[in-house]
Amino acid sequence: MSPILSVSDLHVGFGRGAKAREVVRGVSFDLAAGETLAIVGESGSGKSVTALSINRLVDYGGGRITNGSIRLLRTDGKISELTEASEKELTRIRGGEIGMIFQEPMTSLNPVLTIGRQIEESFRLHRGLTGNQARAAAKDALDRVRIPDAERRLTYTPNQLSGGMLQRVMIAMALACNPRLLIADEPTTALDVTVQAQIMALLAELKRETGMSMIFITHDIGLVAGIADRVMVMQDGQAVEQGELGQILDHPKHPYTQHLLHAVPHFSGGNAARPDGQRERTAEPALKVDGLVVRYPLKGGWFGRPTGAVHAVDGVDFDLLPGETLAVVGESGSGKSTTARAVLGLVPATRGAFSMARRELVAGDSNLPVQMVFQNPYASLNPRLSVDSILAEPVIASGVRIDAAVRDRMKMLLKRVGLPENSLERYPHEFSGGQRQRLCIARALMLNPSVVVLDEAVSALDVSVQARVLELLIDLQKEYGLAYLFISHDMAVVERIAHRIAVIYAGQIVEIGDARSVLSAPRHPYTKKLIAAVPTIDRRHETFELDTRQVPSLVRPLGFEPPKARWMEYGPDHKVRAEA
Repeated sequence: MSPILSVSDLHVGFGRGAKAREVVRGVSFDLAAGETLAIVGESGSGKSVTALSINRLVDYGGGRITNGSIRLLRTDGKISELTEASEKELTRIRGGEIGMIFQEPMTSLNPVLTIGRQIEESFRLHRGLTGNQARAAAKDALDRVRIPDAERRLTYTPNQLSGGMLQRVMIAMALACNPRLLIADEPTTALDVTVQAQIMALLAELKRETGMSMIFITHDIGLVAGIADRVMVMQDGQAVEQGELGQILDHPKHPYTQHLLHAVPHFSGGNAARPDGQRERTAEPALKVDGLVVRYPLKGGWFGRPTGAVHAVDGVDFDLLPGETLAVVGESGSGKSTTARAVLGLVPATRGAFSMARRELVAGDSNLPVQMVFQNPYASLNPRLSVDSILAEPVIASGVRIDAAVRDRMKMLLKRVGLPENSLERYPHEFSGGQRQRLCIARALMLNPSVVVLDEAVSALDVSVQARVLELLIDLQKEYGLAYLFISHDMAVVERIAHRIAVIYAGQIVEIGDARSVLSAPRHPYTKKLIAAVPTIDRRHETFELDTRQVPSLVRPLGFEPPKARWMEYGPDHKVRAEA
């Protein structure tokens, strides 16, 4: 039986001299009907360019197929050579024969058009439906991807839906015309682990229902184990290894595949927790948070009177010892980043007290012994400033002059984070993503802080870079006695770096304690749900249950106060909030 897609000796380049600037070089593979091929590799490996070349979307980004063949077996039984297809033929094939889900739904959807109108466009273009027929088809498409209350959601604009819901909308649009081939380009990278599990469950269920073939692009080996039939590993624009799922995961031949599998943080249910985790809670904390509450007022009516409030954070308490890492985990919107930002004074706290080593914290104080490393190293460094100016910023903000001692500290920190001394004269665009995050870490250490807040600081990095940055953070913590408040949704990363874990759900801590204890014996239903959703290479073709329930609304009526928390103890350092 002929493969549904056959790619042979594909070469793709960019710019005028495309042949001399090829980013995909000699990639070949076949995809059978109903089969899932996972394309795995780090940033810059060429996996997304390969996918965009299949339906010729690479043409719109300055790319050009310089050599090779892409043959698609269409629904009518005819074979199309996509490298030679006209724009008219490609328009019919895109959406009709090949559907595509992109990584970031917020940049793929039009922010000013309703969800319904954007889905209807597919039915108008490929099926000729109009008016009520197109709207009914759009509603059926949302029902198909298990979006509750689909009729009402059709009237929403993208900003009114969560990341997980937006990705379901993207899947609904991609599958609107029952394509024979679905290309999913990192469709879950920006999603929380529980939402990710739901999207994977949905894709697997839709694949079983429709019998479509799928190309799944990712850097997460755990996800590959859960959905793929075959795997192709890419490095520097070339396919370095491909074969059956079990063969690649259990018996990798190429050194790069072995490196990838080794670098991925494997979740092991607390067995890989740091051995220095058990600590006496009687020591003076580097940071103490007591009764933190953050609320955003809601106003309505003709006179804009207060009608209620969003309870973003509701009564959070914890302490953080010197040399300790407290990981705060939870889904988007749970309140974990708001908690960190409130500690730094970046978000005003409604009430609550913060203290650091017997010192009361005051929002806006530039001399606080606490610094922050943000998620995106590309956005958190000023592209117009050289590295020496970037490292000087926190020093100048604290009122200290830049002298020889400060410059010596710059050089020392650059060396300590593994960057050459001549980096001081360079600019952010001259560094890779991992190197930029190292710069962010060096900047955070310029004022010799006692507490460093790391807000998803490694989630935007490739797995091998991520592993090196985590090792650096652990080394720096041991050397300087740093306390880390580590915000993350990745339980495998948390297991590798955390001494203690606080699980936040709907603005409240529901479980907190020793990392090994929390991960190996979770007690709260939400913690169990988080851990059950973690993908690992040991779970082959796992079937996740679809769950369309939403996180409860954080909007509360005016004057509402939650009941006082009741805690249940499960060991010397493990407690769980009792269900109301």
